[in-house]
Amino acid sequence: MTTTNRPTAIDAPRGLAGVVVAETTVSDVRGAEGFYQYRDRSAIELAETATFEDAWQLLVTGQDATDASRPAFAARVADATTAARADVDAVVEAVSSVAPDVLAGLAAAWPLMGARRSIRPLYDLDEDERLTDAIGLAAATPALVGALWRRSRGERPLPVLEDRGVVANYLHQVTGRVPDEATESALTAYLIAVMDHGFNASTFTARVIASTGADAAACLVGALGALTGPLHGGAPSRALDGLDAVATADRIEPWIRGELAAGRRLMGFGHAVYRTADPRSELMKRVALRTGGPRVELALRFQDGAERLLAEAKPGRELHANVEFWAALVMERCGIPRSMFTPTFAVARTIGWTAHILEQARDPKIIRPSARYVGPAVRAVAA
Repeated sequence: MTTTNRPTAIDAPRGLAGVVVAETTVSDVRGAEGFYQYRDRSAIELAETATFEDAWQLLVTGQDATDASRPAFAARVADATTAARADVDAVVEAVSSVAPDVLAGLAAAWPLMGARRSIRPLYDLDEDERLTDAIGLAAATPALVGALWRRSRGERPLPVLEDRGVVANYLHQVTGRVPDEATESALTAYLIAVMDHGFNASTFTARVIASTGADAAACLVGALGALTGPLHGGAPSRALDGLDAVATADRIEPWIRGELAAGRRLMGFGHAVYRTADPRSELMKRVALRTGGPRVELALRFQDGAERLLAEAKPGRELHANVEFWAALVMERCGIPRSMFTPTFAVARTIGWTAHILEQARDPKIIRPSARYVGPAVRAVAA
């Protein structure tokens, strides 16, 4: 009789909820408190006061953006952005005919960017080389997304706004207009607010791939694959679908009751971590109220009705509006089409992904969990 020696395994809850799998200095999410931070800064405070580039510097390098530290990082970003322009044109030309969808195009574009730049596995690079690759890929991403969007519409990318930053240039490509300061500020707040958020599904995917020593582009592609799922990054446009369906305030309650009775989720409500109000949602709500628009009053009533009816239908569960509900209104107000909501999220989250990729690359241990086999026993085969 043969025996099998199996390593001792620890049972974990479904979805690894509450399981600590690594240590990080990138960000922290405290769901019971409704608070999260980037490094040593409140993420909401950063979203309200910082530029996209300064938040990028903090997350990826761990350095606060000051008069002393900002020029060096700005120079690296500027060099990476300039270097990316020729690559972006060639890569978009190569992928747009076979991947007309923007997210599919981005998933194909990153490896091509890596190949054009001869990006090597993280395992073979030193810290500064890894940072160069991370900044290079992140710097190219807004331009890639903007160019893929314009090509999907049969249009050429617009000229770069040399005197404006990442957010203004991204808005310029996607909307076709030079954004005013209010629009740029509104989208900046959103992009910073969603740059990172602990070990969410896409970030964890990026770290698993990074733990193998793969190159940074491969890590980003894996993360993007996770992000495309409707339960992760695909809900902002679906949140607007609910507002479209009700159209007027008097239809809010019957529509929500019908959705809940049918067992369907209310997109834009509830969160895997927060057990109180999502601080990102509260921020986006403030931004939406500031920017205005015809949907804001309806959205306020929808949120009130949804949270009340969810509490009634699911007593004991804290189900509030999450970031995607109000972010959808903000992005719409900024002129971003619904099909570009998730790609816009990806532009922001690429910063967090690269920060985690760099951190994971410092750990030589591959991530390799166990599974409990619950299938049938081995069958005896007759002689």
